[in-house]
Amino acid sequence: MPLRKVAYLLGAGATHAEILTLEVNSPNEIFRASNGLLISDVSKRVMKNAQANPRFKKNVEQVTFIEGPVNIELLISLFESNRISDVDFKVQHLKTLVHDDITQRLSPTRKNRFYLHKALFELHKLVDDRENLTGIISLNYDDVLDNAYERIHKAKPNHCHTSDKGDSCPLLQLHGSFSWTNIKTYGKTKAISIIPLGINKNYLVPPYNFIWSRAFEILAQCDVLRVIGCSLNQNDIGLVDLLFKAHLARPDAFEIQIIDFPIVGDQIKNSYGFFQRIVKLEDIEKPLIADIVTDAGSPFKVWLRAKGERMLADAINQTKYLKKCL
Repeated sequence: MPLRKVAYLLGAGATHAEILTLEVNSPNEIFRASNGLLISDVSKRVMKNAQANPRFKKNVEQVTFIEGPVNIELLISLFESNRISDVDFKVQHLKTLVHDDITQRLSPTRKNRFYLHKALFELHKLVDDRENLTGIISLNYDDVLDNAYERIHKAKPNHCHTSDKGDSCPLLQLHGSFSWTNIKTYGKTKAISIIPLGINKNYLVPPYNFIWSRAFEILAQCDVLRVIGCSLNQNDIGLVDLLFKAHLARPDAFEIQIIDFPIVGDQIKNSYGFFQRIVKLEDIEKPLIADIVTDAGSPFKVWLRAKGERMLADAINQTKYLKKCL
């Protein structure tokens, strides 16, 4: 019987979960306001810092209200598409603040304590006779995924920056990474700019054309896509279009497992019901998840524990990272 081909799609919620597990005793709202890495958390902090700059505030105070929820991607796109004075500075200022906000919360000391991504790679290394990990697709700019891969596999990850696919599991950062400073494409070594926040994104320039093409191949061939910490926000229409194209290239639909809070699963099913095999957390490999996941918990951690126990049984206690999820 052929191995089941499994791929992952990671959003900001995956990295956010790493911090959450380290701050389990902190009040949720206080923690999120200071350290949360969900785009809503980052957006609020960025807007507060941006309004401390008089040049940024000039002529946009009426459209930069920060007391309510903020969609920083949409705001940047609206700035770019309207005739706002000094728009280049304002947009670049927001993007720089986003970069600084995320990197400041991912210090080397804190990242070294993370274990969920490491546990994920550890799990697949131990069960590769039952599941074939074909690739991980990430929307994040951070290097948490890279660090975890290197810790488990003792090798550099395969980012697919060229047409050479390589032999190792692809780690595909669809929007790039803050750490891509010496990347070789077409025989030249240079720093690669991220695809910045905003709704209108250009994926046709190298190395993104290679990355997105490889992501399409992985999705078109997988049996299961596990979505962790990603709400499939409609701001990223390119990602939704990629999932759509991958479905059209297949004779049948692949399963999309939403490893997130039940409310997120409901929202995704309501928005993307045309993808016929969306499965919420509580219905994955039923009855894999016996616990009710609350807002104070981490669905990523809950799923890792349940999946590890099912596939490894008592041997999970001999693992280095997976056992931390127990």
